[in-house]
Amino acid sequence: MTLLSESEQRQVAAAIERIERETDAELVTVLAARADDYTYISLLWAGLLALLLPGSLNLIGGWLGAGHLLLAQWTTFILASLLFRLPAITTRLIPRPIRHWRAGNLARRQFIELGLHHTEAQSGMLIFVAEAERYVEILVDRGISSRLDDAAWQAIVEAFTAQVKRGETLQGFLSCIEACGALLKEHLPATHERNELPDRLVILS
Repeated sequence: MTLLSESEQRQVAAAIERIERETDAELVTVLAARADDYTYISLLWAGLLALLLPGSLNLIGGWLGAGHLLLAQWTTFILASLLFRLPAITTRLIPRPIRHWRAGNLARRQFIELGLHHTEAQSGMLIFVAEAERYVEILVDRGISSRLDDAAWQAIVEAFTAQVKRGETLQGFLSCIEACGALLKEHLPATHERNELPDRLVILS
């Protein structure tokens, strides 16, 4: 999975800078290749396959002795573990609620770790994307949530999610930042110049 190039990252940073000149919000963007490596999921599926497949073949054919059955199970487990570690396959093995739960947890950790809850006007805003999970979330601090209900971001998140699914992550960021900026300029216009947090796109590879 290819994350945004340096040139594309600069486009995101420039979009953030434009919005922050016209609003009191402190906007940070985070792009994660994936929210988790899901090793436990790969091992779980490999273990189930190793238990079921050789045993099923043995029941049907009755040709495997105990030693050969054990060897077949270990071989199946090792091969399946390697196969299921491929990101394109791993993602499809994980139920959507689990993928979104892990991505949501990572988004909240990033909100805290990047200091979005410590801005002067409590106006931190995080636009978070986990590409493998096709997950987008917008998190805001109290200075913004007191003026804009969370429902205000829903349509923006849905549009961005659709773009991520189509592989249009850069355009998704730019459109999302512009749409958020329009709301912020109306409800949280700039009162003075500030730039407490970096404008760059944070990449979690």
